[in-house]
Amino acid sequence: MTVAVIGAGTMGTGIAQLFAQSGYKVILFDENENSLKTSFDKIKNHLQKVNLKNKLDEDVEIILQKIQTTSNIEDLKEIAYITEAIPEKTEYKQVLFSTLENICNKDTVFATNTSGLNITEISSVLKYPERLVGTHYFYPPPLMELVELIRGKHTNEETFEKAKQIVESLNKKWIEVKESPLFVVNRVLIPMINEAICVLEEEVSTKEEIDEAMKLGAHHPIGPLSLADTVGLDVILHCMETLFKETNNPKYQPSNLLYELVEKGILGRKTGRGFYQYI
Repeated sequence: MTVAVIGAGTMGTGIAQLFAQSGYKVILFDENENSLKTSFDKIKNHLQKVNLKNKLDEDVEIILQKIQTTSNIEDLKEIAYITEAIPEKTEYKQVLFSTLENICNKDTVFATNTSGLNITEISSVLKYPERLVGTHYFYPPPLMELVELIRGKHTNEETFEKAKQIVESLNKKWIEVKESPLFVVNRVLIPMINEAICVLEEEVSTKEEIDEAMKLGAHHPIGPLSLADTVGLDVILHCMETLFKETNNPKYQPSNLLYELVEKGILGRKTGRGFYQYI
């Protein structure tokens, strides 16, 4: 079976690799040819590292041969299952799915990889909104075990079952999530990270001690501030703003320090500096 992944960023790259490792032929689409080349090179490098640990079921080159890259969206018109992983903006996703609907067959399943956007709102621009389902993968997709499956108001049973079968074929565990702001994992995790930033801002403890406290005291594999740097401080802020806006609950007010760092372009690992230095 051939599937398509749209978006050659961090998540799209990981999802494409996951599909290829699981036996699918993959068409990876992005409008930017350079992004496609970078994405393919990242997949190759990661597979080579995994291969050194003897954790691959197939040869690296065989897996890579399953991945085709394209900047022509018309190449997706015959694909029956399409996952998008473009930036977290409802309007971007609406434009994309409207375009796909004019290209693809009416029974093509559309899966949106979103960490908290409203599935019903995204699907509102479609003639067949029942074909859209939320599939929230976690970073990095090849390694993380969980996928959140989210029904929109119009998602039908056939679409949901198809997404469930796909996720299970990837050897992932899934949970069904009621449509709500940030779903389950991020609804719990992101406010915890924001609270850790507040603790740092109030000078209750140092960043190193806050991270160490959560690792030793709560058995977390990584401290919340290190995790924030990995996820991206701009992503954390966007999630907190979404939660605050959707719930109108003051407990979800983003930290002032978080705003300050993002405004300065200090976003974590991807910029070389966050709560810690990476250069």
